[in-house]
Amino acid sequence: MAPEAGDTPPPPLDDLGQPEVVDHVAVARLYGEPLFALPTDLYIPPDALEVFLDSFEGPLDLLLYLIRKQNFNILDIPLADVTRQYLTYVEQIRKTNLELASEYLLMAAMLIEIKSRMLLPPKKVEGADEPEDPRAELVRRLIEYEQMKLAAAGLDRLPLLGRDFLRVQVHHDPSARVRHPDVALPELREAWMEILKRAKLHTHHTITREELSVREHMSMVLRTLQGRRFVEFEELFDPSRGSQVLVVTFIAMLELARERLLEVTQAEAFAPIYVRLAYQPA
Repeated sequence: MAPEAGDTPPPPLDDLGQPEVVDHVAVARLYGEPLFALPTDLYIPPDALEVFLDSFEGPLDLLLYLIRKQNFNILDIPLADVTRQYLTYVEQIRKTNLELASEYLLMAAMLIEIKSRMLLPPKKVEGADEPEDPRAELVRRLIEYEQMKLAAAGLDRLPLLGRDFLRVQVHHDPSARVRHPDVALPELREAWMEILKRAKLHTHHTITREELSVREHMSMVLRTLQGRRFVEFEELFDPSRGSQVLVVTFIAMLELARERLLEVTQAEAFAPIYVRLAYQPA
């Protein structure tokens, strides 16, 4: 069908069946199709395109950047130049992000205040030979911030798990058959002897009550010490008489020591312990 008079002829097609650009008048391609003119109803939000300058972590970071970039002495900051550059940067971010600029505006107000105080006659501080420098507090904060920033950079340079190295993982197949060692005859015999020892611990005992007097054993201890200068601690006890007698004898000795009738001495640490009477009869 031939085109009628006044109709715009369609653009020629290329080998892939897409319209070719005629006289290089296409301004863009949309989904592979040439676009010869921008849509009239195209809306671009104001914040769609942003220009990102050097990113800073806060007002102190920006201020420290301006000082170090121009090799200013941090102990003698030229506030006029630094404040002028600082306000230029704040004005740029204020146009795009007012909420972010509010934090930087607070630091700008502080810089202007310090500069105005420097223009006034210095105020002397009581007990000080020289007047206080209005920049002193700001310099202190900048030095502390730079120290923390350098420390954070040093920590970031340390090897980090998942970033610089990975933890070695060994695959273990639980379904693999585990071969247990063979049991020799001597080992089986030792296991049987251990069972016999445990069985002897469960034998029954007949418990009888024996009247033991602490006072009587106190007299026995005094008779043992009578006429002797020192007696070793072990000689006061007779293991053959049973544990009950040993306990009562020990209580008797403690009671005599509490009543200051005998003394327990030792020449040095870990040396033998000796017992003697606290008095010597005439």
